Amino acid sequence: MNRLAICPGSFDPVTYGHLDIIERGAKIFDQVIVVVFNNQSKAPLFSVDERVSLLQETTSYLPNVFVDRSGELLIDYAIQHKADAILRGLRAVSDFEYEMQITAMNRKLDQNIETFFMMTNNQYSFLSSSIVKEVAKYKADVTDLVPDVVQTALQKKFNTK
Repeated sequence: MNRLAICPGSFDPVTYGHLDIIERGAKIFDQVIVVVFNNQSKAPLFSVDERVSLLQETTSYLPNVFVDRSGELLIDYAIQHKADAILRGLRAVSDFEYEMQITAMNRKLDQNIETFFMMTNNQYSFLSSSIVKEVAKYKADVTDLVPDVVQTALQKKFNTK
């Protein structure tokens, strides 16, 4: 049986925290589709195409990880792709309440797709894309927070703004 997980997010930009969850998920599931969704409550720094490209480049060493994009409801995407699970990362207790609400709604919409929560590695528990963007905006070093390709992309964004 081929177990497929969907790992959704806005990934604006992808961080080592995201990659930690993706890499560990790829060890558990036969396939992981990392899906870029546009979070309508956020104004993204990177376009969807840019985020997909950065994810493709930073996950290329994982043969069972694929990157996609979607503008639809996560659960609809998961159903269409016959996913077994939705893979979500948790950094802290504060993430749990929000994730629990989303999981309850997804479960109401389709009881056959499980949500698999994975605690992020302690070294990334503080890390978010928002923090990375804020730090990079002021030209601080983000070497330990994002892959080189993402750091370069952030430098380009903030040098042209």
